[in-house]
Amino acid sequence: MEHKSAWLKYTDKEVKAVYDYSKGYKEFLSNNKTERECCRFFAQEAEKQGYVNLDFLIGTNKKLKAGDKVYAVNMGKEIILFNIGKDSIETGMNILGAHIDSPRLDLKQNPLYEESGLAYFDTHYYGGIKKYQWVTLPLALHGVVVKKDGTVINISIGEKDDEPVFFVSDLLIHLAQDQMVKEASKVVEGEALDIIIGNKPFTVKSKSKDNEKDLVTKNILGILDKKYGIEEADFNSAEIEVVPAGKARDAGFDASMILGYGHDDRVCSYPSFTAMMAVKKPQRTSCCILVDKEEIGSVGATGMKSMFFENTVAELINLLGSYSELSLKRCLAHSDMLSSDVGSGYDPHYAEVFDKKSVAFLGNGLLFNKFTGSRGKSGSNDANAEFIAKIRKVMDDKNISYQFTELGKVDKGGGGTIAYITALYGMNVIDCGVPVLSMHAPYEAISKADIYEVYKGYEAFLESMK
Repeated sequence: MEHKSAWLKYTDKEVKAVYDYSKGYKEFLSNNKTERECCRFFAQEAEKQGYVNLDFLIGTNKKLKAGDKVYAVNMGKEIILFNIGKDSIETGMNILGAHIDSPRLDLKQNPLYEESGLAYFDTHYYGGIKKYQWVTLPLALHGVVVKKDGTVINISIGEKDDEPVFFVSDLLIHLAQDQMVKEASKVVEGEALDIIIGNKPFTVKSKSKDNEKDLVTKNILGILDKKYGIEEADFNSAEIEVVPAGKARDAGFDASMILGYGHDDRVCSYPSFTAMMAVKKPQRTSCCILVDKEEIGSVGATGMKSMFFENTVAELINLLGSYSELSLKRCLAHSDMLSSDVGSGYDPHYAEVFDKKSVAFLGNGLLFNKFTGSRGKSGSNDANAEFIAKIRKVMDDKNISYQFTELGKVDKGGGGTIAYITALYGMNVIDCGVPVLSMHAPYEAISKADIYEVYKGYEAFLESMK
């Protein structure tokens, strides 16, 4: 089936709307590189639009009604938003669900060490990465350090022009004969992804040799204490992520694309959120889930496999004055969801891994994956045909450009999303998002037309899905 580029249908006014929307996304992507930063941004923006924290409502026992807007935050890393519709919540919700974590390097809990006059932070990579892609890049530190007295120190170092950056070194080509014949997975080992953070030794005034050990480390500790109030033991209660430094940038002479870190999956979380904000008085309750830990299996207290979503919906139903276990089960089972996650964009340089009949092309609009998983659909949610037919009608009625796709050829690999988890409730779920080039690389690329079509498609789904 032939699909045309979404750019071809736009008027001059619509082209301007695409670029204007993408400008806001670029700013978001540049300023929010961790799940904590994303969650904080979404909560602040939601409050500006009249959303109220669920904890406050529970504390005051204020009853909810149609038109009320509510959000709930889980440990600063996950946020769920609701716009209460006119219909009974037992008839279900229209749900958008994306994740806000991205592949990266994490500092270990005892990260600081020195070797041969260089100070390092020891790291552990997070999510599926090609390790060799992370060497010789300017890197920034983002996260939190929590001291024993409960003081939280927010960390962001390496994004401003007057701040230092950090890097992972690589072997010089002149001595890399043995390295160059290794398999790509072995060219750089996980334990070699430690970042260099300093080289200047602390000036020792005493002549005692005992004071001459690990002087670079000593100097770094002095800087950490003076600038940030951090001592070495505080890393035990810290969550610091190592991410590419710098802003997302327009790509191509025509500025039709965006190159940046973290498109997977912030290129779906941002339009999910903005679509949620655009819907004012829905007939059916709208819900937006922006969740953590998808890149490592959706595990843990802030992953989709936790009970936070179900517990939050239960609290919502209780404040609507109609809680029962049966009401909760009916609400979840009758809901419809777009699992808002990225898919692979066709790359002509690697055509051998794609089925060209079933792949997403950049610029052709949002993508639907009926199923994900790997090889024989292992680990997949497989959306049913009746649900897909309804989705097609919603998109066609709103003139949304879309394409039905797969990740790649059947036996070439695979991937997953949160779709199969929410499908356990019995709700209809299908994967729907943006095609990406160089997925999981430090810098990924997307088309501005695709994110705009996704935004309009998500808005249409929240407003029109019945």
